[in-house]
Amino acid sequence: MASSTEPISTSPDLDLYAQKFKALADPKRLELLNLICRKGSVCVCDLVDEMAIPQSKLSYHLKILLNAELLHKENRGTWSYYSLNSKEMDRLLSNEICRVLSPSC
Repeated sequence: MASSTEPISTSPDLDLYAQKFKALADPKRLELLNLICRKGSVCVCDLVDEMAIPQSKLSYHLKILLNAELLHKENRGTWSYYSLNSKEMDRLLSNEICRVLSPSC
């Protein structure tokens, strides 16, 4: 058994969880996840209008959510469509938090 004075090593799993929870720690990204959940698969062009933020900021938030594997991205022609990675969200979050983010999902 390790003593309580030994440092805890950082494992890739811990880093991955930190990345995912950092992605969830932003109110705009939570709003974005909620919107995507309510709409299902949604085009980035529609997200710009719905979120009322510049396209560059939206792309930044989407990239963080994609890197954290919280969203799926599908290219259809010249447009990108985003949907919630429900399996990953269910794995990470309690039912209570999931209902806050996606009450209709």
